[in-house]
Amino acid sequence: MNDPSKPQRFRHPRQDRLIRERVHDTYKSKSKLPEPTVCPQCGAVYHQGRWTWLPKPARAHEAMCSACHRLRDKYPAGFLTLGGAFLQDHKEEILNLVRREEARAKAEHPLQRIMGIEAQGDEIVITTADIHLARGIGEAVHRAYHGELEFHYIEEGNILRMRWQR
Repeated sequence: MNDPSKPQRFRHPRQDRLIRERVHDTYKSKSKLPEPTVCPQCGAVYHQGRWTWLPKPARAHEAMCSACHRLRDKYPAGFLTLGGAFLQDHKEEILNLVRREEARAKAEHPLQRIMGIEAQGDEIVITTADIHLARGIGEAVHRAYHGELEFHYIEEGNILRMRWQR
């Protein structure tokens, strides 16, 4: 039991183990940005702790949002690979669904953007600036066309890799 009359000794944290961060995202701001802040690339406004689509306020600070930062660095957070024979027969239809899903998500969340849509052989690889958009698109394609949907989340890098095929 501790005696309140005796001073407590300071104890150093253990040095023999590595304490790992739960989520490591180098593109996430380390501290709160001053309000209002505007992204000079896309025009999104940082307001009440999040990026939103608002008119640009007068005398706003400027800082690049994480989506524009990822676009500049060409470093996506989400990867969705679409494949299978069904894709070849319905490619335009599926890509229209992908673009609608991005527009729906981006209207509410400025950081949810598609970085690229690239054909690689018989597959299409969609890269996103946010893991939530990749998941949303993958789930929308799966709901509409069924097939197989696989998830692989890499916690250390905050990266989501998904694969849909039919």
